[in-house]
Amino acid sequence: MRRILNLGLILIMAATVLLVAVPSKTVQAQEGGTTTTQTVTHVVQPGENLFRIALRYGVTVQAVAQANGIANPNIIYIGQSLTIPGGSTGGNTGGETGGSTGGTASQYTVVAGDTLSKIARQFNTTVQAIAQANPAITNVNLIYVGQVLTVPGGTTGGTTGGTTGGTTGGTGTTSSFELGGHVAGVDFGAVDEMREAGMKWAKVQIRYKRGDNPDVTAPAINAAHLSGFKVLLSIIGDKNELASTNFETYTDEFATFLGGVAGLGPEAIEVWNEQNLDREWPNGQINPTNYTTMLKKAHEKIKAANKNVLVISGAPAPTGAESAFGSAAVWNDDRYVRGMAQAGAANYMDCIGAHYNEGIISPTRRNGDPRDNGGYYTRYFFGMLDTYFNAFGGARPVCWTELGYLSFEGLGVTTVPGFEWAATTTVQQQSIWLGEAAQLSRSSGRVRLMIVWNVDFDGKTPDPTGGFAIIRPDGTCPACATLGQAMK
Repeated sequence: MRRILNLGLILIMAATVLLVAVPSKTVQAQEGGTTTTQTVTHVVQPGENLFRIALRYGVTVQAVAQANGIANPNIIYIGQSLTIPGGSTGGNTGGETGGSTGGTASQYTVVAGDTLSKIARQFNTTVQAIAQANPAITNVNLIYVGQVLTVPGGTTGGTTGGTTGGTTGGTGTTSSFELGGHVAGVDFGAVDEMREAGMKWAKVQIRYKRGDNPDVTAPAINAAHLSGFKVLLSIIGDKNELASTNFETYTDEFATFLGGVAGLGPEAIEVWNEQNLDREWPNGQINPTNYTTMLKKAHEKIKAANKNVLVISGAPAPTGAESAFGSAAVWNDDRYVRGMAQAGAANYMDCIGAHYNEGIISPTRRNGDPRDNGGYYTRYFFGMLDTYFNAFGGARPVCWTELGYLSFEGLGVTTVPGFEWAATTTVQQQSIWLGEAAQLSRSSGRVRLMIVWNVDFDGKTPDPTGGFAIIRPDGTCPACATLGQAMK
C-alpha cells in the first residue's frame, strides 16, 4: 500500500547546499526574566538552514528571506550575517550556554504534555542549557514522562511536575506527541489541509540505490521545511542489491548514506520498512538480528552527523501470514519485533516504527472485529500499540509511521481484490476513527509520532492508496477537522 518517491529524477529541482547546525554564540535579551523581542543579527554556522534559524527565533522563513534579500531560501552560506526581524532573543542560539538567567539549579519531573522548550520557557532558561546539564539527553526532541531533569540557572517559580494517570511507567513513555501525514510528492499541494489537521510533520518515502548521493533527499527536506513542516524520511534500500552484495559491505554503505542524509537536516529517519516481508527483504534472509545489525550501523552514522535526528526503526508489516507462506517469505510482525528487542535494537533507535492500516472498527475498541472471530491483534489499534510497546519492555515510545483507514466511498470503485474487508467503511467513519486514533495516541503517553497514511495519494487499483487518503476525490477533507480537534 506504500508508494515510494524516486527523488533521483528531480535532483535538477534543487542542486543546493543544505547546511544545518548551531550558532557559536548565545544571544541574550532578557530583562528581569522577561524575553524581549527585537531585530538581531545571526551568523550562519556549519550545518544550518533557513528553516531551523527561523524556527529558533520564532519567525518565518519568508520573513528572514525578505529581510535579507535572499532569492533562494535553500541557499545560505557559512559566515553569512542574517538580520532576524522581530525575533525572540530570549532563547539560546546554541554553542555557549551562558544565556540562561541566574538562580540555582532546580529538579523537574517531566509530565505529560511537556517538551524541552516548554520546560526551558517555564524556568527562564534554554533548551541547550538543560540538555548540557543532563548528559542522558542525546536528542532534544525526546524526553519521557517521569524523567527527572536538572534545570540549571533557572528560576524556581515553576512547579515540578508529577506523574499522571494517563501514562504508563517506563522510560519509553513520551510527552511530546506530534502528528503528521505521508505526502504523495514534494510539491506539497495540501499545506492548508495539513495545517487544519494539526500536522507538524510530513513524511516522504525514498528508495536508496547503491552509489546514491545523499543530496537526492534534499528536495524533500527543503520542500517540507519551506512549507513549515518537520520531515520524516522513510528510506528503503533495494532487496535485490542487498541479496547480491556482501551483507557487511551493503549495510556499511547504507549506513554511510543515511549519515549523509542526516547532515542535510531532516528531523527523523526511518531505517527501512516492512523488512519482515520478502517484498522488501531478500527471501530466505528475513531475520530481526540481521536487521538490528543494519540499524546499529545506521544509528551510529546518523547520530554522528546530527544527534538531533530522530532514529525510527523500520516498521514491520502487520501480518499473521507466516504459517501460510513460511518464514523464508514472511515473519509475523509480533515475532519479528520480539526478535529485534532480543537483539538489542532498543539501543539503536529513538522510537519503534509501527504500521496500523487494517482497521474497520473504532480504535477505542479492543474486541468485536468481524474478521477471524475478531481475535487477531493486528485488527486493533491497542492490539498493535500494546504488542510493539511491550515487546521492548516500555524502553522506547512507538512512532506510527503509517496509520490509516481505507474507504472506497467516492473512489469510483466499490472494492479491490485483497481489500474487500474495507468495502463498507465510510468516509465519515474514516474521519472519526483517525481523530480517535490521534487522541488515543496523544493521551497514551506511549506514542511519540503519528503519521497519517495518507494525505493526498490517488491510486485506485491494484493498490487503493486514494481510499486511504484524507483528501478525498471530491477535494474535501472531513478528517482534517476531526484530527485538528484532536490536536487542540
